[in-house]
Amino acid sequence: MNYTLHQLEIFRKIAEVKSVTKASEQLFLTQPAVSIQLKNFQNQFNLPLFEVVGRKLYITEFGEEISETAFKILEQVEAINYKSAIFEGKLAGNLKIAIVSTAKYLMPYFLTDFIKKNENVDLTMDVTNKMSVIRSLENNECDFAMVSTIPKKLNIERIELMKNKLYFVANKDYNTSKKIVLKEINKSLFIFRENGSATRLTMEKYLIKHKIAVHKKMELKSNEAVKQAVIAGLGISIMTIIGIKNELQKGELQILDVNDLPIETNWNLIWLKSKNLSSVAKAFKKQIKENKESIIENHFDWFTNY
Repeated sequence: MNYTLHQLEIFRKIAEVKSVTKASEQLFLTQPAVSIQLKNFQNQFNLPLFEVVGRKLYITEFGEEISETAFKILEQVEAINYKSAIFEGKLAGNLKIAIVSTAKYLMPYFLTDFIKKNENVDLTMDVTNKMSVIRSLENNECDFAMVSTIPKKLNIERIELMKNKLYFVANKDYNTSKKIVLKEINKSLFIFRENGSATRLTMEKYLIKHKIAVHKKMELKSNEAVKQAVIAGLGISIMTIIGIKNELQKGELQILDVNDLPIETNWNLIWLKSKNLSSVAKAFKKQIKENKESIIENHFDWFTNY
């Protein structure tokens, strides 16, 4: 047999996602290239690694065994690379971060310089809702989390990054000839995020505080989906300003003049106080502390206009 590490990586990913198309997307390869490598890998075994039934790909029992072995081999290769880098005096390892979905508009800017400077650091970033982020932190599945609402039940440390502002927004055709009266806003369809989202919780608290009855509502599972629905004129929603910069500048969205807005919180990088941070995590924390002000000034100076 003469299979390569590249083939092991490709087959492992195919076995994980059960799709050549999805594997090619996640590995940033073309589908034909992945298919060729899969075929070459299969040709080295007398038993089938997979089968296609209808249009679905299924991994055989033998294929699952090979996939698990491939995973262990690739882990060892990664460990060799890390150890080599460490002996050369370089920072090496994996940085795991869980962030709420709206934080995806900020976190990359706080990561870019660190990842570029440390080529042997691998990044795993889970983008999900607040409930899942806190669960990941609590279960020690990540080094850091980025949230706008501090969890009260966890003993955490944090670095405050920048302000988070939330407004009621509507599409460009929404009638705003005068200040909006709260008792009349319930004529609109309200677009919510899913349960577990911090943005949804913020929106619900605002509506309850101001005794705004919701007669028509829609629930969507991502900030992007909410944004596109508002742009299309389906309804209105409370959204963080950080995620709608381009749409505001292009005039596709507008901020509604509503009482007691914006709602202001703060973006925070948090970690468990009891967490034994790795050398990579410690280096990242140091980088954020030393450079957060310049990152905010260089990339988010527009934020002060709202």
